[in-house]
Amino acid sequence: MAALKVRLAADYVQAAGYLAGPAASPQDASARELAVVAEVAGVLTVSERSASALLSDALALVSSLPLTLAALQAGELSWQHARIMVDEAANLDRAGAAGLEGHFLDPAAPDPARGCPAGELAPGRFRAKARVWRERHHPDRTEARHATGVAERRVEFVPDRDGMAWLSARLPADTAAGIWERTTAAARALQGPGECRTLAQLRADVTATWLLTTNLPGTGTGGSGSTSSGAVMAGAGGGGGVPSPRAQVLVTVPVMALLGATEEPAMLDGYGPIPPSMARRLVADGANSFHRVLVDPRDGAPLEIGRTSYRVTKAMRQWLRLRDGKCPFPGCNNPSLDNEADHLLAWADGGTTGVANLAQPCPKHHRLKHNSTWTPAGASGESPPGWTSPAGRHYASEHPDWEPPRWPEHFVPPDPGPDPDAALPPDPFPDWHHFLPGHEVLAPAVA
Repeated sequence: MAALKVRLAADYVQAAGYLAGPAASPQDASARELAVVAEVAGVLTVSERSASALLSDALALVSSLPLTLAALQAGELSWQHARIMVDEAANLDRAGAAGLEGHFLDPAAPDPARGCPAGELAPGRFRAKARVWRERHHPDRTEARHATGVAERRVEFVPDRDGMAWLSARLPADTAAGIWERTTAAARALQGPGECRTLAQLRADVTATWLLTTNLPGTGTGGSGSTSSGAVMAGAGGGGGVPSPRAQVLVTVPVMALLGATEEPAMLDGYGPIPPSMARRLVADGANSFHRVLVDPRDGAPLEIGRTSYRVTKAMRQWLRLRDGKCPFPGCNNPSLDNEADHLLAWADGGTTGVANLAQPCPKHHRLKHNSTWTPAGASGESPPGWTSPAGRHYASEHPDWEPPRWPEHFVPPDPGPDPDAALPPDPFPDWHHFLPGHEVLAPAVA
């Protein structure tokens, strides 16, 4: 079944290319590839990264790794083994890829692998053996490949459960090892009879404090930043006393949770639910990064964002961030912090500068909208836009799961009377999203 899926995926990519015809430019070719990936992701209900990986693996197996595809179809290899072969054959020329799979899958090869067959090895062990062979027989010099790896260095942020997240960095091996040893030494220096944190917790707190302040008292690592003298030494609270971040974020906190009367979670833009204690700490310690969000006490939907500056465009962008929660393209997980406001119906075609005609797609899907026939539509002040694919399939918008705030136990909310809206304060600016596009302050509002 895995081999059949591979062949069908490769056939679809080939058919889409035939139907589209020759690309007019490299940008056009890139947009077409992105459109195909988005279509497959939507049909299979997977992320675009997963769809792209499937198509890439399928094309590699069909075009360059016939022995691996045959072994997969015969049931001699698992899908995981086949993916490992694709990974390790990446950046090898055709002869190198043939040598790699011949070593492990062809008993008649000049120097076949010894021991049990590849399909009978645990995937982790097969990867280790394949990587060793690849390093020994790679036609390119190690230095050149390392330079390419250095160019691809990056930091990644992955939300996790229980108000936690992973922050990982892909770095040159010597740099990563040096950072690990330095944080370990600093963490060990903080250990003592009065320190209750484990070494792993101290490493995490030391790393976070260095990144946020570049100044860790008591470890001989001074810097230009500043923090309280006992920021990491004290170990107070669940976060080890690490200073609050000063980045510009939206934190939606139910008022009763902010007051400590309930324990319902708050919402951190780009992440999701966080404990109310974390939200209260952000409000108390990071006031300049906190934007007040008023929510409807009946259903939890956002009502307005507090504005502290004259430029209304900031409030509009923050409203879009709150409405969409992320890039509105189906399946995209890109948080909305770095996304660009964009007209759904272009201004030149009669589109207005109102929230119902705006969205904040990530840069990739912003380009896809302008360079393919993927089309957004159907946005409103409360709903992100849905999208229609080049094949005519429609994908509905994904709405944030707003929930009614919880009232404190034994508290009876006041009866708003026959008209629920009468109990709410009047909106001081009810038509704030219908602005004149020619206003001098609003001219640079959107991309």
